[in-house]
Amino acid sequence: MTKKRLFRNTLGTLVTTLSLGIIAETTASADEGMWLPSLISERIGDMQSKGFKLSAEDIYSVNQASLKDAVVLFGRGCTGEIISGEGLLLTNHHCGYGQIQQHSSVEHDYLRDGFWAMSRNEELPNKGLTVSFLERMEDVTSRILDGYVPEFTESQRDSVVKLNTEKLIKEVTAEGKGLRATVESLYYGNQYFLFLYREYSDIRLVGAPPSSIGKFGGDTDNWMWPRHTGDFSIFRIYADKNNNPAEYSEDNVPYRPKRFFKISLGGVQEGDFTFVYGFPGRTQEYIMSEGVRYVSEVSDPAKIDLRTKRLDIQRQYMSQSQKVRIQYSSKNAGVANAWKKWQGEMKGINRLGTVAAKQEYEKRFAQWAKGSEYATILPRLDSLYEALEPYTFAKEYYSETAATIELCKFAASAAKEIAGGDRKKAESMSEEFFKDYYLPIDKESFVAVMEAFVTDVPEAFHPEYMKEEIAKYGNISKWADALFSESVFTDAGKVAKLEAKDSVILTGDPAVRFANEFRKWYAGEVYPTEKRLNQEITLLYRDYMRGQMEFEPEKAFFPDANLTLRVAYGSISGYEPADGAYYEPQSTLEGIMEKDNPDIFDYNIPQRLRDIYAAKDYGRWAVTGTNGKQTVPVCFIATNHTSGGNSGSPVINADGNLIGINFDRVWEGTMSDIVFDPDYCRNISLDIRYVLFNIDKLANADHLLEEMVFVE
Repeated sequence: MTKKRLFRNTLGTLVTTLSLGIIAETTASADEGMWLPSLISERIGDMQSKGFKLSAEDIYSVNQASLKDAVVLFGRGCTGEIISGEGLLLTNHHCGYGQIQQHSSVEHDYLRDGFWAMSRNEELPNKGLTVSFLERMEDVTSRILDGYVPEFTESQRDSVVKLNTEKLIKEVTAEGKGLRATVESLYYGNQYFLFLYREYSDIRLVGAPPSSIGKFGGDTDNWMWPRHTGDFSIFRIYADKNNNPAEYSEDNVPYRPKRFFKISLGGVQEGDFTFVYGFPGRTQEYIMSEGVRYVSEVSDPAKIDLRTKRLDIQRQYMSQSQKVRIQYSSKNAGVANAWKKWQGEMKGINRLGTVAAKQEYEKRFAQWAKGSEYATILPRLDSLYEALEPYTFAKEYYSETAATIELCKFAASAAKEIAGGDRKKAESMSEEFFKDYYLPIDKESFVAVMEAFVTDVPEAFHPEYMKEEIAKYGNISKWADALFSESVFTDAGKVAKLEAKDSVILTGDPAVRFANEFRKWYAGEVYPTEKRLNQEITLLYRDYMRGQMEFEPEKAFFPDANLTLRVAYGSISGYEPADGAYYEPQSTLEGIMEKDNPDIFDYNIPQRLRDIYAAKDYGRWAVTGTNGKQTVPVCFIATNHTSGGNSGSPVINADGNLIGINFDRVWEGTMSDIVFDPDYCRNISLDIRYVLFNIDKLANADHLLEEMVFVE
């Protein structure tokens, strides 16, 4: 198991370079980097040299209102921005998709038709949705490591970190209402930062275009350029009368922000300065060659294959029924998003020769490290990778197969609540589950992914329970027949009658048993070894990261993203995807009309848009296209370094005004979570003028425009 070793780096993340003695004014490659706002003063000179006109205090300040106060973590995985003094919030359509879907029904299909509240009373509440404003971030390394000495084991160190973290979080969240705090490890535990948030939970849906605009192009265009997707939705934050966080109440009032974005109507030109302010997900810019090889040669291909099976089954049934299409639209989009990203990531890593480049870097590092404390790091890491590989593969396969069976997940969770006497919670779970569940999809997916598990996972990692069930029924298909026909959790009526005293049913139900047995297998045979090996790797990576910084003292080491607030700056720029081809940085309404096809779901635009185009009724949103004719700008690309959580992030011009909403990356550059290539890495953003055009011309929601502040 040498060159087919399985390893997915699951380690922690990194942060600022100051305490490590790194010269922050040095530049990363081109526009590479996701920088901490609190330390942006170390980058402001470079930003200003590229056209930025504001100060570091304008970007981040705890003493006065700054741009950070207009940016929110939307839910737990997207970004949003405040665009009015009355709490109006803009994010992506795909970020708000789950909420739009929850409010949709066959009678009121907001996914298909869109939704626009024409008054505050019509805005729709969203249970469970939160937005979080960053109050402050600060280096707390000394506080978190207080009591730690180098002689401690990694387990002892973890205990110190955990105890100090809990104490600090308790202390800072007592400062006011609605506060939430996290302490994040940066640079693989070389540094720790506190992030204090104020969280609001009364978030109401204000508007969303139909999916024929918000998801225009669907999975076909996902991650691709040129792009013509109107990927936006609008919410409003509500607070109590004192502007504090509060649970939903009719008495709540629109939130009054410290700062909101003014909206630029000036448009974009190639070369214009841009910066993205948001919450990027997770990146792994500093991992070893073996980690990269695993991603591109083992992990990505395996997961792509598994998700292809599930997507094919879902789409087959979605194409046959409007009800099923509504039920599975959000689920399907969630499965497809990473599926396509992994394809581009794999191709990009291979195109750049990333594995070979990292191997060459490691040779140079090893030569430099001879005779130092870093001399043995790389061979020790390599050995640990080899040991970890099969366990990581088993974990990933479990996550993409057994853990994806909807019925079994629901059954195990509901059974646990019923057994614990919480009937109310179980009933709520049941109602939510059956609303968006279609058994034939789940059953066919069970057969497809479990057959893959049996074939692809080494037999040494096959759970005894699974082997017994297959032997009992003869094959996976017959096993599925029995499980789905015998489980009481396929029937909402039967679930409603279950009580805690029905312990035999709750523990012996085949769907419950499936989930619990696989969970027990993972917890007993995979996780302990994986955890132990990862702990050893974490310790070595902490040293390796410090060693890299000493090896290249002139390099600016930006911290890996970890869903904390970051600034990424760049410029509007096209690119060459292949020899002899050049992609312009702006797309327009002309491209939508070229793709328009009523016979293809992803390209069937609203008739209203066709009518507007025919009449050239663009109003104030018209621009002159490259052909000299009037059109409407739709999307643009730039060189900002972004990642998953950057969905919904504001894209801001040199004056600090909003010009767009980030929503994607180009397919050729999706490897940027691991390696950044300035020639190919481009973030895709929705031009704010297309948002305004939709609000004005298609939704007739002029009252929303009246809330906003425009600058030319």
